[in-house]
Amino acid sequence: MTTSLLDTLGVTVPSTVPTHWYNLAADLPSPCPPALHPGTREPLTPDDLAPLFPMALIMQEVSTERWVEIPEPVREIYALWRPSPLIRARRLERALGTPARIYYKYEGVSPVGSHKPNTAVAQAYYNAAEGITRLTTETGAGQWGASLAMACALLGLTCEVWQVRASYDSKPYRRMQMETYGSICHPSPSDLTNAGRAMLAADPETTGSLGMAISEAVEAAATDPDAHYSLGSVLNHVLLHQSVIGQEALAQLDAIEESADVVFACAGGGSNLGGLAFPFLGRNLRDGTTTRVVACEPAACPSLTQGEYRYDFGDVAGLTPLLKMHTLGKDFVPPPIHAGGLRYHGMAPMVSHAVELGLIDAIAVDQETAFAAGIEFARAEGIIPAPESTHAVAGAIAHARAATGPETIVIGLSGNGVLDLPAYHDYV
Repeated sequence: MTTSLLDTLGVTVPSTVPTHWYNLAADLPSPCPPALHPGTREPLTPDDLAPLFPMALIMQEVSTERWVEIPEPVREIYALWRPSPLIRARRLERALGTPARIYYKYEGVSPVGSHKPNTAVAQAYYNAAEGITRLTTETGAGQWGASLAMACALLGLTCEVWQVRASYDSKPYRRMQMETYGSICHPSPSDLTNAGRAMLAADPETTGSLGMAISEAVEAAATDPDAHYSLGSVLNHVLLHQSVIGQEALAQLDAIEESADVVFACAGGGSNLGGLAFPFLGRNLRDGTTTRVVACEPAACPSLTQGEYRYDFGDVAGLTPLLKMHTLGKDFVPPPIHAGGLRYHGMAPMVSHAVELGLIDAIAVDQETAFAAGIEFARAEGIIPAPESTHAVAGAIAHARAATGPETIVIGLSGNGVLDLPAYHDYV
């Protein structure tokens, strides 16, 4: 193998923007359990979801096709930042004294600094095509809210966001980012919805949760005929859109004749993990490769490592369908950790199913260890990872330190932490 100048400098040859999204459902050895109607407990039908989602997304939610074509207008917007770079972390390798080769797939190059626009743009596109003019959503750290706000600005929709109060109070720049794109952002729980008022009545000092914010955003959409709800993680169509990450990473590794031994990604609702890992799992299942996937979740919200695998609501008020997933219970309110994007009581059904099938391993990382790893990464590589991504960095660093021989590690760096510096300041 000839080592190129780009690889010597630490950067791999870029791939092109994928033309199709990859759907892991096509390659799973057994199908994911269906979502259930909250009233009848029967499998959902497309008509059940029509009040909240455009039909194109509903069809993607239940699709078992391996490849779903990406509309050209979506690919054109993707091209503003895609393909994202896969970078060799040579300085980190030297700092760790490891024989392993470490790469990170860096989604922080998107306009909002995270992986979330990969699905935000797609969802805004399909809603606009169906004549919807307003989207509502929730957000934790603010990366998803900012991404949907950007997508709506680009595609001519308005956007209203309910942000988990702990993050709304501690990360004002994300709210400012949403407002700059023309969106409205409320702290959740709020007094603007029945669900929010009930939550505040139960605990006026609550720091909120993603489950609470989802309830408010769903209620707001359901009461407006011109609005739809948009979810930034968990659902199958969201993980489908995020598959551009893993597809690019595979192509970039192939270009330098590398293959991943182990992939680390942070896990909250599952979109970053699924987006990076599912294409690797698909290659494992189809071609017999043996890439190990490790989901790195926060110890404060450990749905995969300590939750039950059962049907549960995706929100606190019980307005969403019942999903078969690893869950801590819809009423679980995690402590206000700085990684707001990981403060969710459940996990994506398809990620949960893959864990049950033994296709994905899971570890829990405490906040102190995560931030220590983020700072170590920043001081070696220059990039400050988003607090969510530090969990994956911590898992990878521990693995690399224990490595006894050459192996290839890939880290999913889901975003940068430039707008999350108050969290780093609190830690330091």
